[in-house]
Order: sequence, then C-alpha cells, then structure tokens
Amino acid sequence: MPRDRLQTALWVGATLRRVNAAGGFAAILHKGEAESGVLIVRIALLDGTSLLVTEARDLDGALDWMAPLGPDPLPDAKVDGYIARAIERDPDLWAVEVEDKTGANPFAA
Repeated sequence: MPRDRLQTALWVGATLRRVNAAGGFAAILHKGEAESGVLIVRIALLDGTSLLVTEARDLDGALDWMAPLGPDPLPDAKVDGYIARAIERDPDLWAVEVEDKTGANPFAA
C-alpha cells in the first residue's frame, strides 16, 4: 500500500492487517503521531537478528527506505537499543515489528 497521502495510523493499520491476515506476524511497538509520524520498521529474521529500515524521502519527495544501521542483520538487542533511542528523540515516531525470515519489508510494497 503506497504511503503518499495516507495518514500514518491508517497506513500502518492496513499493512498490519494485511500481513497478519496472510498468516504473518506484525505488531506496533510504539504509536506515534497519527497523521504524519515517521515509520521505523524492525524486520525480525527469527534467528536472533533483525534488519532495521526507516521511512525516508528522496529529493523529489518520493517514499524510500533507509537502513540507519546498515544493510546487514544485527543482533536484536542492538536494534532494540536503536529503536528506544529513536523514540526518545522523536516521540511522534511509529515503530513496527514484522517477522519475516526473508527480510521483506511489507511497507515497501
């Protein structure tokens, strides 16, 4: 589901329902600002590591995804710490966890 013109709460809710209805698991770790909070997604690989991506915009304003800790899986504890610090800096941020062994980001679809 594309992000443009959708409130964050609606986008997150719809995507989580889609993932869970398909037999996957996704949950909100932290609810941020309903209309325009930025989204950070933890993709749990179910082996003690996770990928982390955050919503970003390119120079033309198009939705993109950035890996703030790099493209490689990291220990869950390191990802947890990053998310906690990010929420401390920006309480309007939304944090979502998705379980996917392949590392797919359902928000990028």
